[in-house]
Amino acid sequence: MSRWSPEDFHGRPMREFPLADRILLKVALGVLWAVSKIMWRWRVEGAEHLRPGETGSVIICNHTSMGEVVVIMAHLLMSGAPTRCIGKSEFFENKLIAWAFSRAGAIPVKRGSADMGALRAAQHALARGEHVLIFPEGTRIRTDDQPVEVHGGYALIAQMGKAPVAPLAVCGFRDVTPPGARLPRPLKCWLRAGEPVSLDDAPEGLRRRERLAWLEDEGMRRVYALRDALQAEHPGRR
Repeated sequence: MSRWSPEDFHGRPMREFPLADRILLKVALGVLWAVSKIMWRWRVEGAEHLRPGETGSVIICNHTSMGEVVVIMAHLLMSGAPTRCIGKSEFFENKLIAWAFSRAGAIPVKRGSADMGALRAAQHALARGEHVLIFPEGTRIRTDDQPVEVHGGYALIAQMGKAPVAPLAVCGFRDVTPPGARLPRPLKCWLRAGEPVSLDDAPEGLRRRERLAWLEDEGMRRVYALRDALQAEHPGRR
């Protein structure tokens, strides 16, 4: 493996990662893709909305389990769409996790602050055609009555990178790892992507700050509409 530090990976194009690390990532994700397909029989509806265009997309998704993170990353990277996940910097305090996450293209961000380093890294990734995956809820939502605080920084990243926001929703992954469970259960899960939205779609006459606020609201409105539709089609599943 390369002697790059985790920081060396954050701002470099994924195609320039050392060959050995790229091979390791492809093998690891191939295994995870196959195992998760067998375990959870998932497929991505509307996957055409997640294909890169002139730039990458800021993909936003509801968050219920670490299982969906594995599935989304495996699907996108195995389908030829280089993707970087935004993760809280606390994960990178563990050397082993920092080693693995950095080679998967993850970008650490300091929550609760204007982390310009992370914003710039995401902006440059989008300009190179890489997707940026963000879970605006910030933490796993394990119960229906759990308070949800949506973090809207993804709209600023989309603006900086001149990229669209692609809504994605998951259903069923919460049931895979219920409270108290030690191992994930083999249950079918669902993912659905929707039509991307951008600042160009904002109503006319809005100021810059108002346009960002509109994109923040509209992006998550679409995510939750997709999620609610999936849950209505699969009663009892979350």
